[in-house]
Amino acid sequence: MGLKLKQNKRYNYKPRFYEGDGSPFAMKGKFDSERSTLEASGGLKKRLLKAVDEYQNSPDKAVNRRVLIIISVLVLIFLFIIDFDLTIFF
Repeated sequence: MGLKLKQNKRYNYKPRFYEGDGSPFAMKGKFDSERSTLEASGGLKKRLLKAVDEYQNSPDKAVNRRVLIIISVLVLIFLFIIDFDLTIFF
């Protein structure tokens, strides 16, 4: 005599006056259709390799340069916060 867990009730809400495609409540990112790294297949290593490949093969080099500048500024701010001796770079 096994114990059966209670099943949750399903509630399928359909708006009365909505005539568009899909659900009006679906949340989707602005650039989801352009990114190839959103798929859930594969592990962390595979996702990271896909992201690096997408970054390297990006047609817009100005964006890549901007990302590198932002990352370098953030690293320098972090090193300044932890009182790292920045004189070794100069």
